[in-house]
Amino acid sequence: MIDEDVPQFWSGLGVPGLFDVHTHFLPPRMERRVWSHFDAGGPLIGRPWPIAYRTDVPTRVRTLDALGVKWFSALTYAHRPDMAADLNRWALDFAARTPGCLRSATFFPEPDVLAYTREALDAGAQIFKLHLQVGGFDPRDPVLDEVWGLLAESRTPVVVHAGSGPVANGFTGPVPIGGVLARHRSLDLIVAHAGAPEYNEFFTLAERYPNVRLDTTMAFTDFFEEMAPFPPGLRPRLRELGLRGKVLLGSDFPTIPYAYAHQLDALARLELGDSWLRAVCWENACDLFGMTPRG
Repeated sequence: MIDEDVPQFWSGLGVPGLFDVHTHFLPPRMERRVWSHFDAGGPLIGRPWPIAYRTDVPTRVRTLDALGVKWFSALTYAHRPDMAADLNRWALDFAARTPGCLRSATFFPEPDVLAYTREALDAGAQIFKLHLQVGGFDPRDPVLDEVWGLLAESRTPVVVHAGSGPVANGFTGPVPIGGVLARHRSLDLIVAHAGAPEYNEFFTLAERYPNVRLDTTMAFTDFFEEMAPFPPGLRPRLRELGLRGKVLLGSDFPTIPYAYAHQLDALARLELGDSWLRAVCWENACDLFGMTPRG
């Protein structure tokens, strides 16, 4: 499959498009730094990682539209103090002027975190993003406890890069974020990259807690299979989780080293059935966010 074939893929499933919960649009200065890090194959990457969609923002938005991505996110993430509030203002403004973009936000353990998280929610934030690998902080930090409680109470999903792929760092793995879930059982948590490489452990969290989900971002692709092969024995559990609304399409667009279509190819070759693909590529995210077809 190539990108031009993607509309035929989703129309063949009988859905009106794709809902991608894990895409990135960043402020220009931050984007340049992130892309430079990927270009250098930095220590949190560990291998060459060419960026497939290195175009300007309007072109990238048009690319998603041509693919049939009806809903997507602009996930930013803070890696140090005094970043998150400004990132939230930028991301909320970006969503307000970009049709189909979820209103995204982030947070970091710092004294004013509860105040600016409330501010983002009051401004309509629909999804938050944390990157424990890049941020290098413990999600169980006491300063975040009220924030987690607020997000659980408001039923606002949080995408968390908690798995140890591509390189373990600090507070990745199932234990730190599992500690948060033990205190906030109703939290709507989306584990990025299906938890790679700790697939089994993060599947267990999704099975244990009512609102824990997984996104497919880069999982099952040739690129990730070289680093963190998905155990074939977990396919029945992956199918069951998807049919229960607990697996959502994610891509990492635009910072991926292959065509967008390859992520969909990777899902199809799992051979979990069209009902599973419909749920993962459209229905589960629509149910979570209360969305309907756009355009």
